[in-house]
Amino acid sequence: MDSTEEPTGATDGGAGPAYSWRRPELALALTVLGLGVFVIVGTADVHAAGSALGLGPRFFPVIVGSALLLIGLFYAIDVVRGGRGEPEESEDADAGARADWRTVALVSVIFLAFAGLLDLLGWIIAGALLFFGLSLVLGATRRLHAGVIAIVLSTVTYLAFVKGLGVTLPAGLLAGVI
Repeated sequence: MDSTEEPTGATDGGAGPAYSWRRPELALALTVLGLGVFVIVGTADVHAAGSALGLGPRFFPVIVGSALLLIGLFYAIDVVRGGRGEPEESEDADAGARADWRTVALVSVIFLAFAGLLDLLGWIIAGALLFFGLSLVLGATRRLHAGVIAIVLSTVTYLAFVKGLGVTLPAGLLAGVI
């Protein structure tokens, strides 16, 4: 395409390429902006004493929320001015391939089931089911191997967070055992 040709897509009567509000880049920019607002508004209710340096529990969330707002704002401006995301060039990725909505739906169902079962079953059991289910959906063929890795991974993460970092995770059915 030479410099006199217009990009493919609709035009607004010769004044340049028409802007489509359905572009995925704008949706991403608005999502990042929304997340920034969500983080900053969510930290507004936090009231606790700060440290000796004056940094309280709101310091880092406000920095992250502000960064999200700035990134989302600059990205939205870039998109509205005509900026486009270029597909990555990769050996094993087809940028023109259709999305695998079945896999997306199955992964979503697995995460929702995990969220619903976490308190009831506890982290180790629910996490093992999460890891095992995801491995199967994403193509694991050796089920026994995937199951053993899922159990080991969920147990190690539970012990690392609960015993190592002092973070409380639900024990569920294994409350008296571990």
